Formats: sequence, C-alpha cells, structure tokens
Amino acid sequence: MLTSIETAQAAALARLSEQAADYHRMADALAWLAGRWQDRPALEDAAAAVGLSPFHFQRVFTRWAGVSPKTFMAAIAHAEARGRLEQGATVLDAAYDVGLSGPSRLHDLFVAQEAITPGEARRRGAGVEIRFGYAPSPFGLALVTETPRGLCGLAFCTPGGEEPAFHDMHARWPAATWVRDDAKAGVTAAAIFSGDGQAPPLVLMGPPFHVQVWKALLRIPAGHTASYGQVAAWAGKPEAARAAGAAIGANPISFLIPCHRAIAKDGRLTGYHWGLDRKVAMLGHEAVRRWGGAAA
Repeated sequence: MLTSIETAQAAALARLSEQAADYHRMADALAWLAGRWQDRPALEDAAAAVGLSPFHFQRVFTRWAGVSPKTFMAAIAHAEARGRLEQGATVLDAAYDVGLSGPSRLHDLFVAQEAITPGEARRRGAGVEIRFGYAPSPFGLALVTETPRGLCGLAFCTPGGEEPAFHDMHARWPAATWVRDDAKAGVTAAAIFSGDGQAPPLVLMGPPFHVQVWKALLRIPAGHTASYGQVAAWAGKPEAARAAGAAIGANPISFLIPCHRAIAKDGRLTGYHWGLDRKVAMLGHEAVRRWGGAAA
C-alpha cells in the first residue's frame, strides 16, 4: 500500500506527464496551424491533427498558449498583413494575400488586434491625431498620449525630462498629428490613478508580436509577477522569451499594461524603460494594496 507521501508524489508525476504531453501536442498544434492558417481550418480539424477532441483541444490550447486557436490564427493573419503593408502593398492586396474577402475584413482584423486601421498602420500614424500632455502621478510626472479611440501611451519622467520623454513617444508614431493638451492629460491621469476603475480604453499600436505580448501582460494580476518566458508562452511563442523581453521593453502604456510585473526567471527585477526605481515603487504600491495596511 502506498503511503500518503508516495501517493502525492505519484499524483505530481502524473500531472507533470500530462503537462509534458500537452507541450508536445500544443507545439505540434502551433506548427500545424501556422502552416494552414490561410485555409482557416476548423477547430475539429486542428483537434484531430493532434489527437484530441475539439473541446479538449480548445481548453488545452487556450490554457497553454494564452489565446484560443481562432485568435492565434487571427494574430498570424494580422502579422502577415502588417508585413505586406510595411513593404508597400495596398490595403486591398494585403487583404487578398492573407486570404480575406476584402479591405473591410482586414479593417476589422486590424481594429481587433491593434485598435487602428490598416491604413493608419501603413502610414505610421499619418492621419491620426494624438493629444499629449503632462500631469502629476503617484510615480512622478506622467506623459499621457491619446487618440480619439483611447489611451495609446503613458510614460513617466522627472521634472526637466519632459522633452526626452516626448521624443521617445513621438518616435513610435512619427507621422501622426501631435497636439499638446495638458488639461485633457490631467483629466485622464486622474481617471487612471483614482482607483475607481474608470481608466480609458487602451489603443495598442505596434508590431503584431508586441501587441500579443502587451495583451499577455494583462493576465498578470496586481501584486503578482511573471517571468518573460511565461509571458512569451501566453503570447503564443513559448520559445521566444528574449523577444518577449524586447516587446515588454517597448510597451508604450506603462502601469495599465503592467510590464513592471515581468521579471527574470531567477527573480531579478532587471531593467525598466522608465527607471528601475519606478518598477520597484509600482510593485510595492500594488503589494500594499493587495495585502492591506499602509506603506512604512
């Protein structure tokens, strides 16, 4: 008869075996979907390719990759279309190249993935008005940037560092029309940091994998951390921890997209685009809120 310790060890090994099987199945599934995404395979076909029922495949794939199979294929189509647009293709050609029925479908895909249209992505922000301004925040002076659809940037700087902070943000969308509006920035900052859940909608404008990583960061609860490898897996590329780290470093919306919660595998805090001291302050701020009490 097995002891309680032996029973627990056997159960742990069984779970590890299941996780190992999931890894191989899902790695095969990612490769299968990546090779057939233009055909828009049905969930049943993808599940059969890795020997699972559709229900089990959907559940395991979503748990392991961080997105559903349908969302994964949409992300691939988005990446391919964006690459074609950046190479000079028209919106119509890009839509047909990735197997969509026309520009309207490509428009919907881009808005779902980035909250900008294909034309705006191709023009690096041309035709988009971005209002920006500076406002106080719990983590120093905040640079707030917004499009009509929502918040596209939130950065921090020290007094006197406003110009470098602006140039860093401006370089992301150099062709946009930039309008200074400190009053609006103050209203938005108050909504973001009031803690009443009234923060504005987020507009994610960046390369497709970066957008997937930024969405994955939203899975990390306040008061918790995750490794770059975990974030890479949630973004659908578990082998791309270094690339995920680069995407995390390029995150334009600090605090709300919590890149400060991403740490090295060994627990080191590593760097932070707006200063390691702010990263520590944000993590400490969230720890106090999570566990209660007042900061010492």
